Amino acid sequence: MLKIELLEGFIAVAECGNLSKAAEKICRTQSTLSLQIKKLEESVGRPLLLRDNKGVTLTESGETLLNYAYKMMQLNSQALDELKDCQNKEVIRLGVPTDYINRYLDSCLLEFIREFTCIELVIDTDVSGNLYKRLHQGEFDVIVATHWQAPAPGHGELLFERRFHWVAAKDGNAHKRDTIPMALYPENCPIRAQVFANHQISMRPINVLLSTPSPNALCMAVENDLAIAPIAEFRINDKMEILDPVEHNIPPLPIFNESLYLNPDTQTEATNQLITLIKANIESLSTSQ
Repeated sequence: MLKIELLEGFIAVAECGNLSKAAEKICRTQSTLSLQIKKLEESVGRPLLLRDNKGVTLTESGETLLNYAYKMMQLNSQALDELKDCQNKEVIRLGVPTDYINRYLDSCLLEFIREFTCIELVIDTDVSGNLYKRLHQGEFDVIVATHWQAPAPGHGELLFERRFHWVAAKDGNAHKRDTIPMALYPENCPIRAQVFANHQISMRPINVLLSTPSPNALCMAVENDLAIAPIAEFRINDKMEILDPVEHNIPPLPIFNESLYLNPDTQTEATNQLITLIKANIESLSTSQ
């Protein structure tokens, strides 16, 4: 094993060309430095220096070792700097809707993790209603949440609008039943809340067959003609058909807002950078699968 303190002395000798000057440079006695060079030569099994009346020069093995010594000293310095910087590692607690986590990871969060290695990003997923409640309980620093109303000034920032449609299986029969089978997001999801808030007595009764935070599960239930579901516009595929709420006597869906909400008591420069990165990726976030 090549010890850092031995390499430090070797580099000093190589740069000074003289044991006495090198010892002075690194604040050691000449005898101590000579002993270190001897230990280093024993470690590599080859002579590293040629000594004469004019001073010292490197052998061929010494030249080879010098290149590695510089690299090892640089890595050692970088490691110490990074560890020093990370002694008080900052933690950012981020909440993201369960159905959108992959989209945010792919668009910006992985980039943030890669870039800011001295920040621990703690991500939790939940339905938007629960995320908003937990933010006010102090569990998060930042959340992304969906709502049918834009955030109040000073309490959040609108990212973009998200349109949902009722969809059924193409050429299916589920949407034709007297009691309409539905696949919905779970309790405390604003999308589900609007379905029941806008359901009128004159409309067909609802039979919820599936509650899940997974958009893939909702889509599969639709594609297999088990139920209809409110699906984000960007997820609608050629196995589905969009239903007009008036024509099919089902609750209308508002346009939803995807927004950032902040805990004002925990904002730092790091959370600002995370928010800036999310906002810089709005275009891909609003359209990606």
